[in-house]
Amino acid sequence: MASAYAHMVLDYYIQRLRRNRERREKQLRRLKTRRDVEAFQEKVRRAVRASFGPLPKRTPLMPKVTGRIERPGFVIEKLVFNSRPGCLVTANLYLPRGVQERAPAVLVPCGHAEEGKGYSLYQELCQRLVSCGFVVLIYDPFDQGERHQYVMVKSDLVGGCTHAHNMEGKQLDLLGEFFGSWRAWDGIRALDYLQSRPEVDPHRIGVTGNSGGGTMTEWLFALDERLAFAAPGCFVSTYLANVENELPQDSEQYPPGILARGLEMVDFLALRAPKPLLLLGQRYDYFDLRGLEKAHHDLLRIYRLLDAAERLEIFVGPRGHGMHRENQEAVAKFFSKWAGVDYQEADVEPLDPKLLWATDSGEVVREGGIPIYEFIARQARRLSKLRRPKDRELLRSRLFRLLGIPEDRPLPHYRVLRPIKIGGSNYGRYAVETEEGIEAILFRRLKHPEQAYLLEADPRCLVAVPHVSSEKEIVEGAPVGERGFLVDPRGMGESLPGGGERELFDPYGLDYMFHGLGLMLSEDYLGRRVFDVLQVIDLLRSAGAAMVDLYGRGLGSLVALFAALLHPSVQRLTLKNCPSSFEEWCLSPIVSWPSSCFPRGILRVADIPEMVSSMGGRVQITDPWGPMMG
Repeated sequence: MASAYAHMVLDYYIQRLRRNRERREKQLRRLKTRRDVEAFQEKVRRAVRASFGPLPKRTPLMPKVTGRIERPGFVIEKLVFNSRPGCLVTANLYLPRGVQERAPAVLVPCGHAEEGKGYSLYQELCQRLVSCGFVVLIYDPFDQGERHQYVMVKSDLVGGCTHAHNMEGKQLDLLGEFFGSWRAWDGIRALDYLQSRPEVDPHRIGVTGNSGGGTMTEWLFALDERLAFAAPGCFVSTYLANVENELPQDSEQYPPGILARGLEMVDFLALRAPKPLLLLGQRYDYFDLRGLEKAHHDLLRIYRLLDAAERLEIFVGPRGHGMHRENQEAVAKFFSKWAGVDYQEADVEPLDPKLLWATDSGEVVREGGIPIYEFIARQARRLSKLRRPKDRELLRSRLFRLLGIPEDRPLPHYRVLRPIKIGGSNYGRYAVETEEGIEAILFRRLKHPEQAYLLEADPRCLVAVPHVSSEKEIVEGAPVGERGFLVDPRGMGESLPGGGERELFDPYGLDYMFHGLGLMLSEDYLGRRVFDVLQVIDLLRSAGAAMVDLYGRGLGSLVALFAALLHPSVQRLTLKNCPSSFEEWCLSPIVSWPSSCFPRGILRVADIPEMVSSMGGRVQITDPWGPMMG
């Protein structure tokens, strides 16, 4: 059915981020002195460290130069190194001819181009920089260039680099890890290699990248104080602008807890003020130009308080998204100025990407590199061995914290909506206001139409959480009877976002985006759905139910499982098409369950079999689904 609730969850997050913006604006207005700025930067530093977590220990890079390409004015070395043991990174090092030592350098993380370092615009950028006398290191990200992780696994779910990133990101969520940290670690190790070269002045190293490379420019600039100047391109905006414009991002672009700590995207850059910084954009970029201008405005306030306004610049090219010629030249001029070298015009000529391969096959996994899904599987097995049995009360306490659900909840208000007819029967509908801006929709089959206007429950009632929507579940024969209710928690059923059901399963859809926003707000999105069901159970208890049985199917089975563990009134739990375990999802390279089913850090607390076991014999599971939802 058509619904007025399709924008509910999106509008909820927009309002949350607008309130965040207001609080942050007050904080920025309180910055009056250099000391105020330094205190603000320390706050950002702590937040960034907490978000990215402890980084791995440095291990031998084991770099290997596998070939050289001679070009007029410069040489390209083909390079392979280990960012962690067995994790092979392919790169190209551009060296100016005649350079001996102490030249400035630039690290270039790639944006989301399938060719990675071989993408023509990124080659042009490197050639312009090397022509100005910079040593330039550009490296392939996961799933781009020569680092496709799924070359041995064929699936449309990882057919492009962004979908592959989101596959890896959701599996790492289960381990309590952040894919952005994995991406940043590759860049930090690339910087280690760059500093090891005798040609490079370690005090004059900059970083620049476009789109996803702009993201990594921000993250690396914040994480590694060795970088002296930066130029992020076609990424810097505001989180609010991205949400208002319905613009999901890759999993590495959702730093956990950042919004909960009151930060904005640009604060990663403010952390390094007054180092020279150039903000790059495009007039017709899908990253909102207004957000870029707002970021520049906020940074300018900070740079002025540090008496360094001349070190901050902004350049907006005339085109759409991309590191096009005008932006390449702007970077080369800005870096030349602050590195103390003369800017040189350059004639650029991109090569066939295959000529830049550092491996024979063009794929590190075929050359013996360990794919990231194998690292994920190893860590899942380790966590399984480390977990200890927990009694139900301890498990409940840990799950409340993990999911970000308050244990004390005010009784929700509800509204009586118009009854509807489904499959020949009349159903009452109730909008349960679980929190400001969110309504879970409750359905009950009516014996008489008048029953719709009073919400009442039998002493023992059933609550069903659907796979996709209550209406569809009713049509397909949900076993609720006349004493039962069905509930659509947020983002399901009547509040399916955007284009409807497909948004639940789109690896880059709105449901995925809400999961990412939940991570940044330290509020698990699956946990918010569980919260909705807990509120509904509380309401039904006030309406006469003493005991509640829960039924969940598919996506709803996970919501029902957590709700049954967390609410003491639940007596029996029936799960249909429930996953067998979260660990199984980490042992499989490909998982089709959507990101909103992946609670961050759950495998550090418990797995599904342990949760089911804690409920004794009160759980019935039928027709479980595997990693591919079948």
